[in-house]
Amino acid sequence: VQLQASGGGLVQSGGSLRLSCAASGRIFSYNIMGWYRQAPGKQRELVARIFSGGGTNYADSVKGRFTISRDNAKNTVYLQMNSLKPEDTAVYYCNTVPERIAYWGQGTLVTVSS
Repeated sequence: VQLQASGGGLVQSGGSLRLSCAASGRIFSYNIMGWYRQAPGKQRELVARIFSGGGTNYADSVKGRFTISRDNAKNTVYLQMNSLKPEDTAVYYCNTVPERIAYWGQGTLVTVSS
């Protein structure tokens, strides 16, 4: 089972995007869900996570700009990204936290132009 992220695209610096990731109920209900990203030449990093009860954590680099949320009825996790910067350019993925190798999808590319 792979988790497919969507909603990426090209946006100017300061702009916004909203990413979505749908998962099966089996994956979604019992796991912490996270958004990860991998920039060119860098390791993949966790940028936001959300617990089943709704609590959230963010990487310092995105705190105050990104918001993770989940819709339990739709088994979907979102990442609202505001005030985007060129350094946010990366492929964004969703997965559980900790990640499961089998769940990695192709991700969605976010490109922020300066």
